[in-house]
Amino acid sequence: MSITEESIDPLPRSFYERGTVTVAKALLNKHLVRVSGSTVLIGRIVEVEAYGGRNDPASHAYRGKTPRNMPMFGEPGHAYIYFTYGNHYCLNVTTRPPGVAGAVLIRAVEPLKGLNTMKKLRPGVSEFQLANGPGKLTKAFAIDRSLNEVDLTRRGVLYVGKTRTESSFAVERSPRIGITLGTERLWRFYIESNEYVSRYVLTPGNRWIRRQWQ
Repeated sequence: MSITEESIDPLPRSFYERGTVTVAKALLNKHLVRVSGSTVLIGRIVEVEAYGGRNDPASHAYRGKTPRNMPMFGEPGHAYIYFTYGNHYCLNVTTRPPGVAGAVLIRAVEPLKGLNTMKKLRPGVSEFQLANGPGKLTKAFAIDRSLNEVDLTRRGVLYVGKTRTESSFAVERSPRIGITLGTERLWRFYIESNEYVSRYVLTPGNRWIRRQWQ
């Protein structure tokens, strides 16, 4: 039986009020839902990264509150979307109580519903590459700054939820990708051996290389 929007229950606010690392790991195997008119896109979250506040030098909130990072200090369970590298958006979910910065970057999802639409938004790539990276994900799911601060705990244009039954899985962890500070924190979490994660591993020489899953 194929997955539907109705089979996914939004996660409650209390889910996001916990520590950011705890929330990051708990988001694995949950579902990202994007609704645009009659089009419904659904993906299983398979890779995330946790970002803290003033104690995390890799975080946007490290130097305090700014107009850009304000959602990180707001109510938990909202979208924090920013434009980066001049060419793509990144989707984060806010964590911790109001006033305490924290967010989880959704790095990759496994597409489950709406693949034809995703392929139109990301033409010329395989199913495994539709959303296996934060910029790829937002393009495949038509996510941009217009959805910044959307409440993800309610059914609507964008939310995160869970199905009534969840399969078991193993979690791997590594340093976060693309940062130069805070590399000692293993705050990237992903589902073990999942073919839809962003394809990078850290070599013994501390160099990120593309990994081809078997």
